[in-house]
Amino acid sequence: MTGTAIAPTSSSNAPRLPAFQHELRIYWEDTDAGGVVFYANYLKFMERARTEWLRGLGFEQELMRRDEGLMFVVSDTALRYLAPARLDDWLRITVHPTEIGRASLTIDQQVWRGEQLLTEGRIRIGCVDAASLKPARIPARILQCLQR
Repeated sequence: MTGTAIAPTSSSNAPRLPAFQHELRIYWEDTDAGGVVFYANYLKFMERARTEWLRGLGFEQELMRRDEGLMFVVSDTALRYLAPARLDDWLRITVHPTEIGRASLTIDQQVWRGEQLLTEGRIRIGCVDAASLKPARIPARILQCLQR
């Protein structure tokens, strides 16, 4: 598995590049009886990509929970399935934050096999107090990093 940060483009007419991409292979455990990736597993792949994206920015979620009592939770998802992934496919999952709020982030994500877009989704995550699960502000150091 790999993760790659992507530098933004300088031209306003250039296509919007993702902030990060994560790659992974499809195993038997990821597929259903028909040999196709089980639909819910795309959410797992997207979660892994978001986790690696945050880690690549220098933010470990377990440390944030343990040291600050904060964690991110998914509050909303919307996925669109365009084509199936299958056993042994090598996938690329992109991460592109589109809305950065005080307590939540909206992230557009895509799953690609080569140049073919398989799945796209919009995921909203919220920062919460780990004990009460009540909304909390995203730490300023994370917001500063995201707004560069």
